[in-house]
Amino acid sequence: METVLHTKNIDKYFRNPVPFHVLKNINLSVKKGEFASIMGKSGCGKSTLLYILSTMDRDYEGELFINEDLITGQDGDTLSRIRNEHIGFVFQFHYLLSEFTVLENVMLPAKKLARKSYEEITHDAMEKLRMLNIDHLATKRASRVSGGEKQRIAIARALINDPTIIMGDEPTGNLDSYNADNVLDIFRQLSDEQGLSLLIVTHDTEFASKTDRIITMSDGRIIS
Repeated sequence: METVLHTKNIDKYFRNPVPFHVLKNINLSVKKGEFASIMGKSGCGKSTLLYILSTMDRDYEGELFINEDLITGQDGDTLSRIRNEHIGFVFQFHYLLSEFTVLENVMLPAKKLARKSYEEITHDAMEKLRMLNIDHLATKRASRVSGGEKQRIAIARALINDPTIIMGDEPTGNLDSYNADNVLDIFRQLSDEQGLSLLIVTHDTEFASKTDRIITMSDGRIIS
């Protein structure tokens, strides 16, 4: 099975106020259609690693590959395009623009990528909303929907450019168990039916236990 993301010997240092070796020799890979979770105690480097893997943090040693292409060392504009094209994000906080409608929020990354017409983007966004059973919310302002719905909208937005991989940082951290289960089911479906790869940082052992593989971190290293 093809590998959609992998790293070679990634090291990361924080320089201030004193040098601190935060990630140590990280080698990991994610296969196409794999649903993987990253677990570990607070401060072990999970979120720091996710920021490197998502190309948002460029200050590290080692190499990052997406779809076998070397990403390390590319300039900011190229990385921004790669991020928008290949990576969908779902965070603990949904970061929706409250004055925009649900549909407008979902359309934003596709408008930024500017690969399709406005009509095509609108159509695609409605398709994603339909897939997540929230198409009836399309014309509502984002401020007017519930917390669980907001996280579904964030997932629809993450999917709009048909990314290679979805990355999540505690995407169920703010949700009750009912809505957390909903998000897990959506992710499971995306992996099983759409062949989408997912890499999710979580503290939730129940959530992680239902993923294909748990990557465990401790003190800046992958230990299993």
